[in-house]
Amino acid sequence: MSIFRRIGDQEDAVSRPDAQGDGRASPSDKVNPVEDGGQEDPVEDGGQEVASDEQVSRISIIELAAAVALVVAAAIYLHGGYLLLVVAAIVLMVMIHELGHFITAKLSGMKVTEYFFGFGPRLWSVKRGETTYGIKLLPLGGYVKIVGMTNLEEVPVEDEPRAYRSKPFHSRFAVGVAGSAMHGVMAFIMLWVLVVFIGVPGNQGAQVSSLVPVAKGVDPAQSAGIRPGDVILSAGGQKVVNFVQLAKIIESNAGHSVKLLVNQSGVDRTLSVTPAAVDVKGKEEGRIGVLLTTPLVKSGVLQGVVGAGQDFGRVVSLSVSAMAHIFSVHGIAAYFHDLASSRAAAKAARTGNRPESIYGAAITAAQAARAGIGDLLIVLISINIFVGLINLFPMLPLDGGHVVIAIYERIRSRKGRPYKADIRKLLPATYVVLSLLVVLFVTSFYLDITHPVVNPFS
Repeated sequence: MSIFRRIGDQEDAVSRPDAQGDGRASPSDKVNPVEDGGQEDPVEDGGQEVASDEQVSRISIIELAAAVALVVAAAIYLHGGYLLLVVAAIVLMVMIHELGHFITAKLSGMKVTEYFFGFGPRLWSVKRGETTYGIKLLPLGGYVKIVGMTNLEEVPVEDEPRAYRSKPFHSRFAVGVAGSAMHGVMAFIMLWVLVVFIGVPGNQGAQVSSLVPVAKGVDPAQSAGIRPGDVILSAGGQKVVNFVQLAKIIESNAGHSVKLLVNQSGVDRTLSVTPAAVDVKGKEEGRIGVLLTTPLVKSGVLQGVVGAGQDFGRVVSLSVSAMAHIFSVHGIAAYFHDLASSRAAAKAARTGNRPESIYGAAITAAQAARAGIGDLLIVLISINIFVGLINLFPMLPLDGGHVVIAIYERIRSRKGRPYKADIRKLLPATYVVLSLLVVLFVTSFYLDITHPVVNPFS
């Protein structure tokens, strides 16, 4: 939801001399019947008829389509197809987050006046019913504007029954958590697709990704009948757990025949290979000329639901641990050390042990897309879960701030006497949190430009 729109509304209500403490408009206030983004009926102006709503909407859609086509063409021309794909995915995730707020607000009978991607000057918009949909200049997120989010906002008398603040606890709670819930749903669906259709690393065997001759004319793996895609299940009578173990077995048997149990296209075969001797820092080691990876294991449709749920829990746990480290005293000190020291920043870029801006995350996701759809899904899953969790932090202007206020008001309310929190007391803390978010965004963006994180998929 719009963090900047909400703060702006709160400031406006506090600074205006005619603002009332309960956020209601005075009876003398005049309500403009034509809302922002709307059009009145066509009228004659200098002999020319003003375009109708439908005509304006049609023109706006054509302009938007032309702009999108231009961006796509430029990305393809500049070989930025993968980055464009990632940007489109991130935009979609942002707007699905806002869609969660939008749908729950509508179902709760709240009045939603705006549904936008971006902030700042308006680039394109179209009005449908009471809601204006559109795009703004700065692609820093999205927002849904719901009437009466706080008791500081002025609301026309006729709209007060449909204001967020006038709705019962369960409705306000649902709207508050809906955005993060959508991130959870998206992450779970992507995990299920990953588990069922692409596969996840198994816990046995080593897969041959490609053949690489040891030397000119020396290719033990090809001579033994090993092919790319084969899964080596055992070597020298030992069950292969992973490719690291297999590499050690091969290295220790230079010049000696090793029996391999290999699964080729679903059929188990026994092959014999003799590793070629290679000098490595004065030590003789065996090589057969293969690049190894961990084999992927797919699950059934229903089994994938269980697997996706288990993986979801693990990713959430890892994300919580990562956030606890980032915002710990040690993590904050290390982060500012990265900002102050070029050497420390370069080390953090090599290890990937620092937060990335949305720009850095997009670059990493584009690198993942080049590596394969599975790696891309893993990055997008991580982004969804991280963003969903950070949004639930219990401080305004984040969604978690509205959730905790709704809970607090519910606890303090008595039958027939609803309690409303004084948001003005929270504004200083809100500005502190907002300032910290801006600092984190700017500094992480700076590090992503000057010391980009090394491609983890190379």
